[in-house]
Amino acid sequence: MRAAVLGSPVAHSLSPVLHAAGYAELGLTGWSYGRFELQADELAGFVAGLDGDWRGLSLTMPLKEACLAVAAEVTPLARRAGAGNTLVRLDSGDWRADNTDVPGLVDALRPAWDADWTRAAILGAGATARSALLALAELEVTRVHVYARNQAKGEQLRSWAATAAPGVDVSFAPLGHWFAGSEPAVLSTLPGGAADGFVLPGRREGLLFDAVYAGWPTPLARAAAVAGMTVVGGLDLLVHQAALQFALFTGRAAPLEAMFAAGRAALGEAS
Repeated sequence: MRAAVLGSPVAHSLSPVLHAAGYAELGLTGWSYGRFELQADELAGFVAGLDGDWRGLSLTMPLKEACLAVAAEVTPLARRAGAGNTLVRLDSGDWRADNTDVPGLVDALRPAWDADWTRAAILGAGATARSALLALAELEVTRVHVYARNQAKGEQLRSWAATAAPGVDVSFAPLGHWFAGSEPAVLSTLPGGAADGFVLPGRREGLLFDAVYAGWPTPLARAAAVAGMTVVGGLDLLVHQAALQFALFTGRAAPLEAMFAAGRAALGEAS
């Protein structure tokens, strides 16, 4: 049985490491997981050429929207998000598009989550911010303040949320204003390096999630920890979303600890 991660760039992807660790832990010797560099306009042709050995595909940028168009079925969550990160082979031979980014983030946040939190902040307004907003809605957050450099993108996110997450009141402010906010949970969806200059001015309780997983702990994660916040890193999201894919592809529960250990080792972190 075969699976792979597709996207561009994809050489840096940890997905092959994580899935291969799961196969090894469960003794799934008949499974392999590769990687392929693809642009959006190449996806349909690639998928059409796959034989019956292929059971699943992981999608990264720029394929998360394109995958919806090549699937015979789209899950309600992927439809709501307007993006998928997973294609699962059906018994019919067709493909189902799914989204494990949102439930993966919920799983990553939940151990440190306070059920009384109803407000949160999102840093950034790109594609990852959409997943973050849907995850917060799943965690029963009702007010989200988006702090972003690009006001137009922030307004687009707010407009999208009115339909995708109607129970969440979304507001916008410039990125640098988040220091003055009082939201107990802050989810940074900013790319690597974009938050390196942030210094929290004083003590702050609550949770900070940083979607960056390389070079851990990031400067933002260190600043938040010094301020007193609980920090959750991008590797937690990466492993949890991969674990959900693993289960969809193989029909077996993913061995989380083995996948975490493999991810830490690949990133050069202590296990």
